[in-house]
Amino acid sequence: MNQLGKSSIYISELTLGCMSVGTDLQRAKNIIDYALDNGINHLDTADLYDFGENEKIVGEAIKQKRDQVIITSKVGNHFDKVKQTWFWDPSKKHILNGLKASLQRLQTDYIDFYMLHGGTIEDPIDETIEAFEELKQEGLIRAYGISSIRPNVIKEFVKKSSIDGVMMQYSLFDRRPEEEILDLLLRNQISVLARGPLAKGILTEHGIHQIDKKGKNGLLGYSKEELHQTYEQLTSINNPAKISELAFQYVLKHPAVASAVFGASSIDQIKESVTKNITHSLPEQIYEKLKVITKALVYEAHR
Repeated sequence: MNQLGKSSIYISELTLGCMSVGTDLQRAKNIIDYALDNGINHLDTADLYDFGENEKIVGEAIKQKRDQVIITSKVGNHFDKVKQTWFWDPSKKHILNGLKASLQRLQTDYIDFYMLHGGTIEDPIDETIEAFEELKQEGLIRAYGISSIRPNVIKEFVKKSSIDGVMMQYSLFDRRPEEEILDLLLRNQISVLARGPLAKGILTEHGIHQIDKKGKNGLLGYSKEELHQTYEQLTSINNPAKISELAFQYVLKHPAVASAVFGASSIDQIKESVTKNITHSLPEQIYEKLKVITKALVYEAHR
């Protein structure tokens, strides 16, 4: 278990992102139960996922074991469930109201970790922070943070708030956080929740098919051909670890990263991800080799 920032929250090295569990309650409950029974104690959801339905499903699945589970949810998208539309709203009023609605859907009286679900440098950041601080003082949330890949926004929150975590995209195919943000957060004792560690399923044993499906137009700084070439190089060094294990181990290697967040729409996908090797530290030699094989991309916007 890893500490989340300076908070009293400890989370497993893998987090189940619940967005993909679907809307069939029993099926979703089986997926969540399997994850919790196999060492994962941290579930990630958001009010916008399925316009509130995802929170309801998570709440139903964990209501008998609430004290054993760390729940993360997110706020900031003002949505209309009937019209299935939404707009960005980081106002204090919306955050306070959003929390109340999320608590109701999750059938709980507190959320462990509450995040702003995005954000821009034009937002009323001081007002947003005030809302989260108020919720924390009232005991309705234990800690808060932001889900963002925008360096300029993250830096503002580091400077002005007491966030304990930042969720950001980070994988072997998206090494942009390594440029400066990971070290900045580490220096400030703020944890990273690395989402997308398997790069849309490309960094799995089914990667070739996923490249043809989800990487046909390339991915970030990689063309489809480069994805194939890099995938082949990665699979050539992965004995005895599987490529998905390497992918998890790589993002967890940086001391700022507390947990790798992966989605699953079936128990089989969790079985593929939850293996004893994930918590083994990646040998330095292989870590450096992975850095040579992949590209050290940098953020080009929101600097």
